[in-house]
Amino acid sequence: MTLLLIPGQTGLPVLETLWRKPDAAILAPECRPAVEAAARLVQQAAAGATPVYGINTGFGKLASVKIPEAGLKQLQRNLILSHACGVGAELEPETVRLMLALKLLSLGRGASGVRWDICALLEGMLAADLLPVVPVQGSVGASGDLAPLAHMAAVMIGEGEALLEGERLSGAEALQRAGLEPVVLGPKEGLALINGTQFSTA
Repeated sequence: MTLLLIPGQTGLPVLETLWRKPDAAILAPECRPAVEAAARLVQQAAAGATPVYGINTGFGKLASVKIPEAGLKQLQRNLILSHACGVGAELEPETVRLMLALKLLSLGRGASGVRWDICALLEGMLAADLLPVVPVQGSVGASGDLAPLAHMAAVMIGEGEALLEGERLSGAEALQRAGLEPVVLGPKEGLALINGTQFSTA
C-alpha cells in the first residue's frame, strides 16, 4: 500500500500506520510546484552577490561571511557530517521511519528551498524501508534536532549507516542495494534537512 502524505492534512492514523509497518509513502503531487518554486529562489540567491544566511554564508559566527559559489555544495556536506555526532543507544526503526515521513511532510510545504530530488529520495527510502541508524542522544531543540537529523541526512549523501532488510550497512551500500542514488546537496539543503523537530516529534 502507498500512503499519500499531504502537508497540513495528514493525521495521526496515517502516521500510526507508517510507524507500525513499512509502507511506501509519497507526497501529494500538488506539493511539487511549491517545492520547485522555492528551490529556484534559493538557486537565484546562491548565485547572487548578496549574502543570504544558510544559502551562501557560513553558520554561527560565520553567518555574515559569504562563501564562494564553488564551495556551497561542500559547505552543506560538511554541515551534515560535522553534526552527525550523536551517541548512545539507537533509535528504534519504527520511530526512524516516522521521522522520515515527518521530514517529508515538512519539506512538502515548499518553504525549505530544497529540490524535488530530496523529497524523492526520502520517498524511495520509505518505499524500501531503508532506515538510517540514528543515536538517541544528540543536540535537539528550537534550532532543530541537529544531530539526529544529521544522521538521517548522512545516509542520503551516501555516508553514515542504515538498516535494510534487517542488515546493517554503510549508507552508500544501503542506497545501492535499494536502487537509490545518493544526493549531492545544493545550497541550503543540508540546513533544511537538519533544521526541524522531526526526531522529537516522532
